[in-house]
Amino acid sequence: MTTASETKTGGGARVRVQRFGTFLSGMVMPNIPAFIAWGLITSLFIATGWLPNGILGGFGNADAIGWTGAATALAQADDGTTFPQYVGLVGPMITYLLPLLIANTGGRMVYGARGGVVGTIATMGVIVGADIPMFIGAMIMGPLGAWLIKQVDRIWAGKIKAGFEMLVDNFSAGILGGLLAIAGFFGIAPVIQGLSKALEVGVDWLITAGLLPLASLLVEPGKVLFLNNAINHGVFTPLGVQQVAEQGKSILFLIEANPGPGLGILLAFSIFGIGLAKASAPGAAIIQFFGGIHEIYFPYVLSKPMTILAAIAGGATGVFVNVLFNSGLRAPASPGSIIAVLAQTAPDSYVGVILSVIAAAAVSFIVTAVILRASRRRDLEKEGAGDLSAAIAQTQANKGKESSVLANLRAEGVPAGDAEAVAEETSLLTDTRPIRNIVFACDAGMGSSAMGASVLRNRIKKAGIEGVTVVNKAIANLDDDVDLVITQRELTPRAQERTPSAEHVSVDNFMNSPRYDEVVEKLKEQSAAE
Repeated sequence: MTTASETKTGGGARVRVQRFGTFLSGMVMPNIPAFIAWGLITSLFIATGWLPNGILGGFGNADAIGWTGAATALAQADDGTTFPQYVGLVGPMITYLLPLLIANTGGRMVYGARGGVVGTIATMGVIVGADIPMFIGAMIMGPLGAWLIKQVDRIWAGKIKAGFEMLVDNFSAGILGGLLAIAGFFGIAPVIQGLSKALEVGVDWLITAGLLPLASLLVEPGKVLFLNNAINHGVFTPLGVQQVAEQGKSILFLIEANPGPGLGILLAFSIFGIGLAKASAPGAAIIQFFGGIHEIYFPYVLSKPMTILAAIAGGATGVFVNVLFNSGLRAPASPGSIIAVLAQTAPDSYVGVILSVIAAAAVSFIVTAVILRASRRRDLEKEGAGDLSAAIAQTQANKGKESSVLANLRAEGVPAGDAEAVAEETSLLTDTRPIRNIVFACDAGMGSSAMGASVLRNRIKKAGIEGVTVVNKAIANLDDDVDLVITQRELTPRAQERTPSAEHVSVDNFMNSPRYDEVVEKLKEQSAAE
C-alpha cells in the first residue's frame, strides 16, 4: 500500500539538467568505492607513491625485479631496446575496471541486468579503440547499449515460440553487443577521444592562463541550484581521472568538492546570524565539513542570497591556492568531506590542499560576516527573523525532492501551527503480512537513504526487535523481493514500478518521519504474535 501527499513538480531547463545530472551521478556514485580503491593503490604503489612497487604499480624492468607470477607487457627504453614491464594494478583498473563498472551501472539503470551486459560489451569497443581512459565513452555506450537492446526485445515480445526464448535472448544481446563494440571501436571512440582532448586542452588553457578559479562563478551557484552533478560527474571526473593517469593527480577533483566555502558560510552564521539560522549553523558546519553533505548549507545561502558571493569568492580562492601550489587529488573525493579530501590527496599536495580549504573557508567567512553584519539591524526588525523554513523549502524545490538532512533544520524551526503540515506524509500501514526486510530507496542509494536506514535501524534495535533487516539502495537497483520500501514521496511511483509486490511508505524526510513510529509499532505487534 502506498499513500502520498500531492507534490508539485516543476519543469523547464533547470529540471531537465537536474535529471541529467542525477542520471550521471547515478552511474558514478555507486562505483565511488572502486575509484577510492584505485586512488589508494595509485597513491601507494606508483613510482612517485608512498610505497613504490614496480609489480603492483606497473613500472620497472620485470627481468630486474625477477617476479614471475605477474602479468607483463613489453616496454621500450629510451635507447630503443625493449624489456618486459609489469602491467600492475593501476593501469588496468583505470583503463578497464572503472569504465566498465560505470557502463554496467548505466546499462542496469536503463534495462536491468540485460541492459548492463550489452552496455558493457559496447563500452569495451570504445575502451580498446582509444588511448585514453574512456569514462565519457562508458557514460554514453552503457545506457545506449541498454536502450537499444530494450527496443530490440520489444520487436519480438510475445512472438517467440515456447522453448526458444533463451536462444533468441542470448543471441540477440550477443549480436547487438558485438556490433556496438565494433561501431564503438571504429566510429565512436575517435569522436569521444577528440572531444576529451578538446576539453583537456580547454582546461589546461584555463590553468595556464590562471583563469581556472573563474569556474567557481558557475560551480558555486550551480551547487545551490543542484545543477552541479552534470558538470562534476560529466566533465570534472572523467577529465580528472585522465589527468591522474598522465600526471599522478588532478586539481579538477577539488573544484566542487572543497568543503571550505560551505564551512566559512556556516561559521559566519554561527557567530553573526540570528534566530534559528544562528542556533543550527554550528551543527550544520560539523555535518558539512566532516560528513561531506554540502547541501546542508544551501538554505543559509538562499535565506541571504547575497552570500552566494561568499561561496563564489571562497571557491575561487580555494582553486587559486591549488593552482598556485600545483596540488591535486588522486581520485574523486566523495562525499566532499575533509576526511575524503585528505584521503585522496597526492603525497606532494597536502600543503596546497589544506591551505586551499583554510583559505576558502576564511574568505567565505569574511564575506558572509560582512553581509550579515551590514543587514543585521534590518533583519532583527523582521518578523520571524532567522527562520529558515522558506529557504529550506526553496532548497528542496531546487533539488526537486525532499532532503532528509534539511528536514532536521526545518523540524527545529517549524512554528507550532505548521507541525501537522510537516508531519502529513502517509496514512497508517495496513498490510497484514510480516515484514522481514526493509529498504530505504533514493536516487543514488547513498546519503539521505543511508541516514534514514540508520535512524530506523537504531529505533528497531532500541525496541528489542530482531530478525528484521534495514538497508539502503538506489531505486534503479531495487528488486521485487522486499517487504517494505520507504521512499521520499516524490520517488514513490518509481519505487512502485520496481517493487510492485512490496508495501510502500512515502515520507517527507528520512530523518524524523512520524511514519517510523508506525513501522516500529507494527514490528512490535508482529514480534509479539510470533
